[in-house]
Amino acid sequence: MEKVVKKGKIKDLKNNYLFWKSRSYLERLEATEEIRNEYNNWKYGSKQRFQRILRVINKPKN
Repeated sequence: MEKVVKKGKIKDLKNNYLFWKSRSYLERLEATEEIRNEYNNWKYGSKQRFQRILRVINKPKN
């Protein structure tokens, strides 16, 4: 996939919807995944880890 950068006026943003609507499901999914990866690299650095989740459960006594 080749990166393309286009500059335009803010009033032309309505065409953005038409552009993505014209793309296939797979192309939209790949673009979403690329955005997610870019955000994670920016937010968390190159090392992505699972978030730790802890839950305390009180067991009833028999």
